Amino acid sequence: MLPDLESLRCFLEAARLLNFRAASKAVGLIPAALGQRIRKLEEQLDVRLFDRTTRKVVLTEAGLALLPEARRTLAAAHDCVQAARGDLGPAPMDIVLGTRHELGLSWIVPMLPILEERHSGITFHLYFGSGGDLELQVRTRRVDVAVSSRRLNDPELDFDKLHREDYLLVATPAALAARPVKVVDDLESHLLIALSDEMPLFRYWRDAPGGRDDLAFAGLRRMGTIAAIRARVLEGTGVAVLPEYLVRPDLAARRLVPVLPDITPLHDSFRLIFRSDEPRVPLYRAIAASMREMPLR
Repeated sequence: MLPDLESLRCFLEAARLLNFRAASKAVGLIPAALGQRIRKLEEQLDVRLFDRTTRKVVLTEAGLALLPEARRTLAAAHDCVQAARGDLGPAPMDIVLGTRHELGLSWIVPMLPILEERHSGITFHLYFGSGGDLELQVRTRRVDVAVSSRRLNDPELDFDKLHREDYLLVATPAALAARPVKVVDDLESHLLIALSDEMPLFRYWRDAPGGRDDLAFAGLRRMGTIAAIRARVLEGTGVAVLPEYLVRPDLAARRLVPVLPDITPLHDSFRLIFRSDEPRVPLYRAIAASMREMPLR
């Protein structure tokens, strides 16, 4: 059994005053009750803490060894009470936030000073990944939260929505001037720049009203990351479906233009995902609320 805090307090007063009668007054007990607590403590620890005679009380070697630790234990217990009441301020905490590369650099990195100011005591660390990898990192607790637009089908994960994610089919003006696209079939003269063979971004256009899944593009170029897709499209290599927030500056500068603008691709949402059994879920939802205030860029 571990010693109780009240017995340690009695021991400390007796050690400070070296007088059991005076110590009993200091802790609000009768001398017999204080002596009983000291004896119980000695029995628990299987040591003698005081040498007592009719003339004096002195600490034994065991008592001297216990003294600093007892002081630290009571001080720590006092800190526990203050922490629970919020008197010590927010507890320091580290949170690892997962994100894909492009979104992390354009949106999350500039947001970090604001998040750390609003959520005092939290230090944010970043993990860069994509798709299923981000979900795996959260599920295995290597990452606390992650931003993803993938649809979740994992019962262990929960989420808060952050921002709607819109998409556009885009190309350079020069590419369209060389191979005009007036109707859907005209796309077959262009290369499609995509993440992978599964073309996860292209499905937002393919599945939209007016889109088609039977197009035979001139070829497929797999780039692996959205930033690489954008770079290849800006070179005039082909057409691609890209997030609207990412190409917004390119559209404003006419480096890229929408292709077949009458067809509006489907949209999705960025989500802050986290384990549903985490005790810090209320904190994660508060962080999501802060993130929603920051416009995508």
